[in-house]
Order: sequence, then C-alpha cells, then structure tokens
Amino acid sequence: MNQNVFPRMHVSLYVSNIARTVDFYTTFFGQEATKVKPGYAKFVLDKPSLIISFVENPARVQNNFGHLGFQVETVAELEEKLTLAREKNLVAKEEMGTNCCYAKQDKYWVNDPDGVQWEVYYFHEDAEFNDPHYEAQSAEACCIAPVQTTIEMPASSCCEPAAASEKPKFDLSNLIATSNKNNCC
Repeated sequence: MNQNVFPRMHVSLYVSNIARTVDFYTTFFGQEATKVKPGYAKFVLDKPSLIISFVENPARVQNNFGHLGFQVETVAELEEKLTLAREKNLVAKEEMGTNCCYAKQDKYWVNDPDGVQWEVYYFHEDAEFNDPHYEAQSAEACCIAPVQTTIEMPASSCCEPAAASEKPKFDLSNLIATSNKNNCC
C-alpha cells in the first residue's frame, strides 16, 4: 500500500470548555491554534501531519474512549519532550522500559481538560508479553487508569429523577469490554 495515500490525518473532539482546551493544547503542542472561533478551535501540525479540531459541546464530551498518541523517533526526542512536559506540569504518568501493546516502550501520558489521554512514546522493539501489572488489571485500566467513568444526565434525558432537583447518574464503567485483558492498547 502506498504510504502517501492519506497525506494528513484529521481528528475532531468535543470539549466542555474551548478556552481551557486551547490553553492546554497550545502548551502541549507548543504552538498557537491555527483558528479560534466561538466554540471552535483548530490546530494544524506538520509533524506529524495532523489537523485536530475541537468543538465546544459539553453534552457530547466522552472521555475514556481510548487514547491518542505520538510516537517519537529517538530516545533523546522523548527525553526532550518529557522534560518540557514536566516543566509545564502536564505529565500524568511516566512508564520507562515497559512492555505494553506487545512492545517495549518508554512513554509518558498527559490528560487534556476533558480527560482525553495522550501517550508520547518511543518504540524500542516488539515484545512477546505485556508487563505483569497490565495482566492484573482489567482492560479498562490498561495503559493508564480511566479519568472518570460516571456522568450526570440532565433530567430531560431518558430517565426521570426521583426528585425534581435530582439528576440521575449513570456509571459507564461496566460497559467497557473486559474480555481480552491482554489487549492493552
């Protein structure tokens, strides 16, 4: 397959607060947004070739959908990016020399304001196993623990609250597939 079939990837995410999102991603990406409008922001990255847009719509924000990530080319590049992320207090977790997704990796994680998890990693080599601590965890905890699994629904949603001032809560943690605990990422 021709590796230039798709010259630039596009991702669009719903966010709860566009200003907080722009602040976070300006820091994380190290560049200003390409476009900012009421309820909308877009970043265009050259390396990797990515257009990522954010649409303010709190009702449609879904965290813990998985994660997004960047693979770096060298250990030195990872160390440089990790140092910058530490200085900006972005790092949520560091994993050096870990076997995850059947690969030996050095990595760190950051979480955006809505809980979207970003992995920045260097791939050393393929591995035949995952670290044992991933085996001991359920699939939803693999790689990094979920940020939040409970959401509040407005009273006008499918279920009426017990009292007029009460909002029903739904715990989504039991909806996450856990049948293949070895499939980390």
